[in-house]
Amino acid sequence: MAASLYGPNEAQPALWIYLEHEEGNLERVSLELLSKARDLADAAGWRVAGLLLGHRVDSLVEQAFAWGADEVWVADHPLLDPFRVETHTAMAFQAILQGRPSIFLCGATPNGRDLAGRLAVRLRTGLTADCTDLRLDLEQGGVLIGEVTGFGGGVVALITMPHHRPQMATVRPGVFPLSRPPSERTGAVVPIEGDLRPEDLRTRVVERAIGRGVDLTQAPVLVVGGRGIHGRFDLLQELAALLGGEVGATRPPVDEGFIGRERQVGQTGVVCRPKVAIVSGASGAFQFVVGIQNAGTVIAINTDPEAPIFEFADYGVVGDALQVIPALIEALRAERVAV
Repeated sequence: MAASLYGPNEAQPALWIYLEHEEGNLERVSLELLSKARDLADAAGWRVAGLLLGHRVDSLVEQAFAWGADEVWVADHPLLDPFRVETHTAMAFQAILQGRPSIFLCGATPNGRDLAGRLAVRLRTGLTADCTDLRLDLEQGGVLIGEVTGFGGGVVALITMPHHRPQMATVRPGVFPLSRPPSERTGAVVPIEGDLRPEDLRTRVVERAIGRGVDLTQAPVLVVGGRGIHGRFDLLQELAALLGGEVGATRPPVDEGFIGRERQVGQTGVVCRPKVAIVSGASGAFQFVVGIQNAGTVIAINTDPEAPIFEFADYGVVGDALQVIPALIEALRAERVAV
């Protein structure tokens, strides 16, 4: 790899977070990254900075401070709203060269992935994509260690970039908890020196729609179906409704068209941290298990007593999910009637 535009000796001891936002609020993945960065920075004695790009975003500065930022680097310009990768890349590039952070993190969202990839090329540095954990090696001067699952979930790779700066990574939404509630913190606001001109843009936004799909990362209870439920997600929907939860799926039912891809849980889907996960008819392949490994309690239902999911579950039921789930629904309904 060619030398980056600045190296470890020129980098500042700081973790920068790209702050995604929508309708006047920071996206949850940005809050998760701020929270994780705060934990890492406190242990290392580093600063946490948020990179905030948009138009009329003053209210978001206080949110960033409340969730852990020491600084917020701000570019406020009409051409930065809505998100266009060319404008956000140009402004983020200028900000990073000004601030020279050691680490720059983005959420592994469509916008975050797009931005991170383009920035890595411009900065001539590396990018560790779709991390499931982050650590700092202080003995090596603050080398970022990104944990990534690979080869179909068969290995966990630890990736570092000791010679290039900034060290860049994207992190899956839902991987990190919000380790502390927001507080009445304050910090420094740093205006970004940069310029955007309409004549330099090659794209324009014709129409924009905001999706309101399901967010499995916020579900307190997750009822997940695998190949073994034979597409009977209607039963899982009924159970989830009684428990105040949401329905998820492993990859096979999604590929077979039984349920939408936005409900896929696992390495190639969503990483969740529900209080309770009920897993029905899933064998428990590693690439699925990473999606619920941080659940409070895992209950598995499978006809095969040797299924790998039982090694991971807190409670296991050996039986046909298509018989167990209806019985559970009936018991929950009877209990509600009795109350």
